[in-house]
Parts: sequence; C-alpha cells; structure tokens
Amino acid sequence: MSNTITIKSKTDLEKMRIAGRIAGRALQLAGQSLKPGMTTKDVDQIVYDYITSQGAVPSFLGYGGFPGSACVSVNEEVIHGIPGSRKLKNGDIVSIDVGACINGFHGDTCATFPVGRISQEAQDLLDVTKASLYEGIAKAVVGARLYEVSNAVEQYCASRGYGIVREYCGHGIGRDLHEAPEVPNYVQAGRKGVRLQAGMCICIEPMINAKGDAIRVCKDGWTVRTRSGSLSAHFEHAIAITQNGPVILTDPA
Repeated sequence: MSNTITIKSKTDLEKMRIAGRIAGRALQLAGQSLKPGMTTKDVDQIVYDYITSQGAVPSFLGYGGFPGSACVSVNEEVIHGIPGSRKLKNGDIVSIDVGACINGFHGDTCATFPVGRISQEAQDLLDVTKASLYEGIAKAVVGARLYEVSNAVEQYCASRGYGIVREYCGHGIGRDLHEAPEVPNYVQAGRKGVRLQAGMCICIEPMINAKGDAIRVCKDGWTVRTRSGSLSAHFEHAIAITQNGPVILTDPA
C-alpha cells in the first residue's frame, strides 16, 4: 500500500469514474447472473469477460499472486475467496469483490448477493451491512475526520449485535489499488484519523459477521472465514470527497 495520500485533480476523478463504472457494472452483471449450480469460477469468468470487453484490466488478477479476477466468497467466507469449482446452492450468500483498471486508475467495489431464496437471518445481515456502508458514506465530507466514517459503520452494526472484522479495512484508491489512508470499520482508540479533503478518494467497505468479530485465514493463504462459522457480508464503494459531498465512483449507472 502506498503511504502517501494523493489528492486527485478533476481529470483524475473523471478517469476514476470510468474505472469505477466498469467495476460497478461488472459487479452488477455477476450478481444478477447468480443461480444454483454455477461455480465460483463461472462468476469470475463473467467479471473477467465484462472488464476486458471494456478495454480495462481486472485489478485483482495476479495482484500479490491472486489467481482470479474477482474475490468470490460464499456464506462464512468473509473476503478473498479464490474462484474455483465450488458450486453455489439455493440459500447461499455470495460476496463478489471486483476491481478494474483503465487509463492508469482503479475502481474497487463489492456487494453480497443472495442465491435463490435465503434465510431471514441472511437477509437481515445483508440489509444491515449495506445500510452501514451508506451510513459511512454520508460522513465522508470535507472537513470530517476519518474516524467519523468508521464510527458510523461501527455504531450501526454493533448496535444491532453484529461482529465487525478488525483485521481488514477500507483504503485509499487511485493510481494504486490500495493507497493511504486505511479506513477501518471501527473506531481505533486515541486515533481520529486524517481530516478529509476535496480530491481524496477512499474505499469504504464494511465486512460484517453474523456472530462475533473473529476470523481465520485458510490454508490457501487467501480465503478468510469467520471463526464462528457464521455468515459474513461485505459491501464496498469507492468514494470521491468533494465540496458538494461524497460521490460514489463505483455506481454502475
């Protein structure tokens, strides 16, 4: 991760919006395509095909050695699920994390989708995690401290009894996929974080567990699961801080 917080120009932001839209549309297409019997590799192929059809490059493919174009994480898998032969079943929830790079800038976005009919427990988790993302986005305004974003996510989820992953967090984004600053989903004691400025771009990405904060990394070195075995959900948008409020760069519209 780059240690420098970069301020983007108007031209930079226009390029990031292009990258973000491609990532957002790839995510939307993959989510709409989910059905029982598909493999996680099938999901990855949809993402790869769309991103490359737009003249962009999948940001994740080969990143740190990652073998897929998307992270596809099912049920108790929190993040970094490697696409493969696992078949999706009715009632599963699937987190699809997508990145696209074009014109030297990245877009990064994630959502958790249902496969067929899911349990009320699963639906509640998806609803709360998605809502907490927008609670955080609403605080991403010029002059705010970064902890205000983190606090909004934490308060929304913790007050409803959910676990908040602490080992992984959001991040800055731009010419590098991961830039400073880190964007935690909880308030770190004694740390208010940087003051947000116009032209900063950050990814806010709540990773929320149905039961407990604890996680474990699997033997493949990538896939992260809840230690409790409970469900986990993950939502993310790349955001530009502007004088007119936060702008979602990864909106597919």
